[in-house]
Amino acid sequence: MMFVILDVLPAILKEMPYSTLFIFGIAALVSLLTTLVNRVISKPQKSKEQRKEVTEWNKELREAQRAKDKKTIEKLMKKQQYIMKMQTKMMWNSMKVSLLFLVPLLLMWQVLGGFFTKDGLPIAIAIFPGIGATLPLPIFSASLIWWYLLCSLFFGTTFSHVFGLTEVSE
Repeated sequence: MMFVILDVLPAILKEMPYSTLFIFGIAALVSLLTTLVNRVISKPQKSKEQRKEVTEWNKELREAQRAKDKKTIEKLMKKQQYIMKMQTKMMWNSMKVSLLFLVPLLLMWQVLGGFFTKDGLPIAIAIFPGIGATLPLPIFSASLIWWYLLCSLFFGTTFSHVFGLTEVSE
């Protein structure tokens, strides 16, 4: 199955800048899909309200602890279980999307990892200025990995802001 997919991809994609642009495009597409699914699964307005409530509770608790206001601390601690349940629910909602995309992403990495090799060794996808095509880190040394992660981070952040999943802090 994987080898059939590899035969469909044109060999020119193994050459820079085509490889760089190809991974850039894949990262954009995957980030867009995950952001759209996240927007459908999570309710952005409700999530925003919950984050705000948790943030305000944490702020009030910190202020009460600094002021050593035991009465306020006690009052806020009564709400702690509720806050923790809300945070757990928020975390689970964000994990749903990750779990949904886990297997397809692993399959995609298998295919791309097999495609972007020559004589069994990874080939350069992109060159990072001042560093080169490989990073001096064991896991992230291949440019396929770091270039995809960099592009994915860029597009994930951008699409999250565009579709209202996260806000720019004032």
